[in-house]
Amino acid sequence: MELIESIEKYRQATEEFISTASKLTDAQLDAAKDQGWTARQVIHHVADSEAQSYARLRRLIVEPGTQIQGYDEAAWGENKTLGYEELPIQISLDVFKAVRASSLEILKRLTVAQLENSGFHSEAGEYSIRTWLKNYINHPMEHAEQVRSGL
Repeated sequence: MELIESIEKYRQATEEFISTASKLTDAQLDAAKDQGWTARQVIHHVADSEAQSYARLRRLIVEPGTQIQGYDEAAWGENKTLGYEELPIQISLDVFKAVRASSLEILKRLTVAQLENSGFHSEAGEYSIRTWLKNYINHPMEHAEQVRSGL
């Protein structure tokens, strides 16, 4: 993985997700296919995932060997208190933008050697910054495509 190229892909993935999510109408936000999540739920999920990624990246940089805790994404998406089904998306988009912008600045400071810093993910096992970067390039892109395809 070329670090500079991956950083650019990370930036592009951010723009792609924001562009896709920002164009949705209220009807599109709340439509679901096959009892799956709505676009609204997906957007809230992506913001929460990015909030997790923010801490994970920093821990992998500063505390190699750290424990990376997974979480039950489905339970978060269905939890009434978290409001994935009804809350406006703007705050989640703002969280997504802010977290991605902050992480992008850190990625620009990474060395190639730091890509190998790793910890142990409770669900995925060995988890390096290289893995983190690949995952968080792909994650918003996959969800942007999911939203564009009507879920």
